[in-house]
Amino acid sequence: MGISPRIKALSYSPNRLLARFPAMETVLEVATLFILAAFFLFYGLVPIFGGPGIGLVGADEPRYAQIAREMLARRDYITPILWGKPWLEKPALYYWRAMFSFREFGVHDWSARLPSATFAFILVTLIYLHIRRFRRGGQLDAALITASCAGIIAFARGASTDMQLAAPFCIGMLGWYAWYETDSKFWLFDLYFFVGAATLAKGPVAPFLAMVIIVAFAALRREWAILRRTIWWPGVALYLAMVLPWFIAVQHRNPNFLKIFFLEHNLERFATSRFQHEHEFWFYFPIVLLALTPWAVIAIAAFIDAVRQSIAEWKARRAKYHYMGNFRPGDAFPEFLVLWALVPIIFFSLSESKLPGYILPSIPPLTILTGDYLNRMRERGLKPWLLIAHALLTGVLTAFVVLLPLHLQRPEALPPFNAMLAGGMTAFAATIFILITVYRFGLKRLRIATMAPMVIMLLFLFGIGPFFGIHAFANTKRNIALIDLTYSARPLAQILAQITPPDGTVAVFQVRRDLEFGLSFYRDSRVVNYDKDGVPRQQHILVVRESYIDQLRPLLQGRTYEPLFTYPAQNLVVYTVSASQ
Repeated sequence: MGISPRIKALSYSPNRLLARFPAMETVLEVATLFILAAFFLFYGLVPIFGGPGIGLVGADEPRYAQIAREMLARRDYITPILWGKPWLEKPALYYWRAMFSFREFGVHDWSARLPSATFAFILVTLIYLHIRRFRRGGQLDAALITASCAGIIAFARGASTDMQLAAPFCIGMLGWYAWYETDSKFWLFDLYFFVGAATLAKGPVAPFLAMVIIVAFAALRREWAILRRTIWWPGVALYLAMVLPWFIAVQHRNPNFLKIFFLEHNLERFATSRFQHEHEFWFYFPIVLLALTPWAVIAIAAFIDAVRQSIAEWKARRAKYHYMGNFRPGDAFPEFLVLWALVPIIFFSLSESKLPGYILPSIPPLTILTGDYLNRMRERGLKPWLLIAHALLTGVLTAFVVLLPLHLQRPEALPPFNAMLAGGMTAFAATIFILITVYRFGLKRLRIATMAPMVIMLLFLFGIGPFFGIHAFANTKRNIALIDLTYSARPLAQILAQITPPDGTVAVFQVRRDLEFGLSFYRDSRVVNYDKDGVPRQQHILVVRESYIDQLRPLLQGRTYEPLFTYPAQNLVVYTVSASQ
């Protein structure tokens, strides 16, 4: 029996088949979201998914992970403890979640990062669900652009409080706008619950930013009544019930908490450069562009387009077509997203202390704008120069990742010609692939065309990359090892564990803070710092920066010290130091 023309036509047209069975389209969309978001956020992180990757880096990651370890060992859920002493800089949300992760999976660097990765995954999922509910069409673009931009990938893999603030804060802001559109109190629950969680992550900055965004939106729309209606007493009670118990308990146990946390680490951190994070006012503008890579070019176009829409709406409201009853002219969503993106950037640009993670709450509104913009541009198409610039940026990012291992090996020298050629060919291939894919299949395939090089980059970095015919790339598992050697204390801690008993003393002199805290975490024993603690009387291992070796003689007068080995990746020398007489 022959196949009917109707079935035959459907069998050769996937788009028509999906249109006939919308449930299948939803299933495929959700599967695509789950697979790609899980890959971008977890690949190379957990052991069952290509990990563990890079050891803990920076000063904050090992310090926060150690606090969670000590709180778990003491079964203390109130006071953050670092080496037996209260550490009152941040609230406890990250520590609680890391404690749970340690209890379930053991104390590892990757389990210390699970709280951030899981929060990022929840954020991406809820962006998809919110946009599907209120701006259907751009939901997959918005969610996957969020999951694949450099800022989210990086901070999702950090054992820090940045994602603990950004993810619930952004979910809460989406909930507030859903309430604005529907007037359903259900969505106000999102605002109060998730802003409460964000407050437990970093403190009063979360409700402050939410309040400024909502007030600015109400002022721009001239809808002052929404401020009164936003104050929902069951939500206020929920927020206070979430936040106050811990703040009251930690203050009761530590009478200096309010002074240290609110005065020193909130007000003084904002108003002074006491914590040595001073940067120029424009510091966050390049940070935002880097965080949005590889989508930065289209995100700029989307932001400008949203600003134009917002200005047009504002002019329309000032013209003769003013509100008629409860009628709201136009679409307020672009205005809301623009304000949401700008407020944290402007606020933290005014701060004397600036760190890249502070403006992480501004990234999701920009990625949502980008997804919505691409959805609207499908009918008209992107301007050719915009598509070419996007493809070139993705190619440049690909080349950077390819050349990164060689740069880490020889930071003072240019990569050899064959490596430069490999990087250039990779950039060219990624650029052409994006352009041909969009030309052949349309703008709807831009997300897949852009993510394909991103997937290859992560595979390359974490151990299953392509073979480039260069020794440094022959074993791509070596790429992540090079990054580990250069930036993490984990490889050095593993070497020291083989030559030092667990209860042996390790000291440092004139090394970076991240190395000091990293060695302390991986050894689960506080490293002695010559500058802070003095020289230990007992025999010990000393790690010193190579350029400070000459300063050891007066410090170790009368004691013998002999070099054990050098650690060139971080310009270190390791000594054994005899006990004092």
